[in-house]
Amino acid sequence: MSIPTDANRELLTVIANARAKPGKEQALREALEALVEPTSKEDGYVTYALHQGADDPAVFYFYENWESAAHLEAHLATAHIATFLAAMDDLLDGPLVIQQLRRIA
Repeated sequence: MSIPTDANRELLTVIANARAKPGKEQALREALEALVEPTSKEDGYVTYALHQGADDPAVFYFYENWESAAHLEAHLATAHIATFLAAMDDLLDGPLVIQQLRRIA
């Protein structure tokens, strides 16, 4: 099995994680799922995979690959991300954590 950075080590990898407030797990899941389809149409999109914690269903992660940091910045400025960010305080227990990574091995 391969991943996008096997073919292109220059891709920007992003891991974003969020924890739902108690009782908001389904609402957060739906809000995050709503980001997938419009994101898949963006310039520079390579991977945008949503995961939910197997041991802790209140935790959600995106594994993302972007062609460049500029493409990620454009993604973060889209209307669908703005809509999510406006609802975030009601859904999240703690901060949304976004880490940018470069594959080294």
